Amino acid sequence: MPNIFVTTIALTEWQANCYLISNTQTKETIIADPAGDFPKIQKKLAELNLTPIAVFLTHGHFDHIMAAREVCDTYGVKIYAASAEREILSDTSMNLSGMYGKTTALEADIWLDDAQNITLAGFNIRVIATPGHTSGSLCFYFENENILISGDTLFKDGIGTTQLPTGNLPVLARSIKEKLFTLAPETVVYPGHGGKTTIGYESVHSMILNF
Repeated sequence: MPNIFVTTIALTEWQANCYLISNTQTKETIIADPAGDFPKIQKKLAELNLTPIAVFLTHGHFDHIMAAREVCDTYGVKIYAASAEREILSDTSMNLSGMYGKTTALEADIWLDDAQNITLAGFNIRVIATPGHTSGSLCFYFENENILISGDTLFKDGIGTTQLPTGNLPVLARSIKEKLFTLAPETVVYPGHGGKTTIGYESVHSMILNF
């Protein structure tokens, strides 16, 4: 089983977490949510001698996708995103990029659905659809490594807002309780903002338990 290393880069004024998920043996790297500041991402990749092979998007909000096209054009890699997020990714009003003067519209190269399995960089990755923050939000679960890239679905001591286009609090609560809290408690959660946590901690302390 390959060794995994996750490098966190907090990007832009929104401090969105971009993750470089690397196979320490081959240096192949999946970039999750390249949120902006492409030169900063590029510099970190060079410092660590990493080779990008894919871009994963947890959802379509502008503060998580702004550098995706630059990454793809520079390194010749493909974007993976939820098929249910197609409209948000392509609509600058729904992904909020127009509102903040960061106009960004994307098409994924590979559209994903719930429970789909991906093998990249030597890792087995399960796609977990977690609608609620947006209708097409998803998480990437590295099954053998017990690592979850959760986007804005689940934070340490928090959850994603449901006040933006296609957000729905009851749906988000169901996604977290039924799909995430059933994972192994030792699973390490890497969220879209803030520090990491674990499924075990959140399943006991999360505010979502009140909904």
